[in-house]
Amino acid sequence: MFGLKQYKIKKNERGLLLRNGDFERVLQPGKHWVYAGADAVRVETFAMEQAAFTHGLADYFMAKEPAVVAQEFVLAALSDSQAGLRYENGLLVEVLPPATRKLYWKGLNDIRIDVVDIDQGVANSEKLPAGLVATLGQTQLRQRAVKGLDGVLLVQVPDFHAGVLTLDGKVTGLLGAGAYGFWRYGRKVEVECIDLRSQALEVSGQEILTRDKVSLRLNLSATWRYDDVLKAFAQWGKPSEQIYRELQLGLRAAVGTRTLDELLENKAALDDIIAEHTRARLAGAGLKLESLGVKDIILPGEMKTILSQVVEAEKSAQANAIRRREETAATRSLLNTAKIMEDNPIVLRMKELETLERVAERIDKISVFGGLDQVLNGLVKLR
Repeated sequence: MFGLKQYKIKKNERGLLLRNGDFERVLQPGKHWVYAGADAVRVETFAMEQAAFTHGLADYFMAKEPAVVAQEFVLAALSDSQAGLRYENGLLVEVLPPATRKLYWKGLNDIRIDVVDIDQGVANSEKLPAGLVATLGQTQLRQRAVKGLDGVLLVQVPDFHAGVLTLDGKVTGLLGAGAYGFWRYGRKVEVECIDLRSQALEVSGQEILTRDKVSLRLNLSATWRYDDVLKAFAQWGKPSEQIYRELQLGLRAAVGTRTLDELLENKAALDDIIAEHTRARLAGAGLKLESLGVKDIILPGEMKTILSQVVEAEKSAQANAIRRREETAATRSLLNTAKIMEDNPIVLRMKELETLERVAERIDKISVFGGLDQVLNGLVKLR
């Protein structure tokens, strides 16, 4: 038929009939005969799988075609203090930011938009309801990603930890263990998880000069924990880095004012000095130093050689002194024995027999001529 043209819209599609570039009507699934005449007629089709209507006519529909919007679309119109949660067939698929104005096709999917009032003020930073936090957290496990999650901060604070809540650069509270959510729209929200248990800290490889200009490398180990988290963060931006610096300064102050001999003689005193310095610096800062100890005092190669020589000389002198004492004691004992023999011939005779017995133990056979008295008298002559 002259001037008529047929358009077919599938069941999972919708069509927009445009005459001379202007919107005329929405075409439902089925066959449509359209009289063109002298006009330029065009039909644009849209797949219902893509629920969002992103055409240039969207703003026109919302402003001038309320009946078309009510019939064909789900309208999302949010103010500056509202966020939206878009559901398709009961599942959350998108988080809509404030001031969103969008149209979504009705028909193939059951679309629902829940409007949530959000607080844009800095003073009130209420957390998201637990049910909503659970819903947003579960979406991360789905195969289909949820759009717009960057507008929500989701935080999981583990056991034995605390969360320091910072809003627009200001610490506003402390969170216990659990799951939390905060809107990010119009504000900067951060949560830092803090371990409340005792923590080990290593201060390693510190090159320090002693008072007598000997270069040492020291390693220190410490244990600390948070005593008051909010007080610690109110005083320092990075409390863990601050305690490291205080231990480092305390170590340098203790070593730099003592000689090498003083350090080697009493390393425990060095621990006490560093601990006293650090605890004084951390007083009232929300941090508690539980224990510390200098693990290693490492000497340079030349100093090791010199110290080894000193120790060797000291030990050698001690060995010589002990040897001389033993020789003196032995000589004194011999002198005492000689005096006893001189005054008592019987003792001398017993000593002779003892000597003869020791000699006989090493000889298999002895031939005696002239009697035993001749042998003994030949061995020892008394004056």
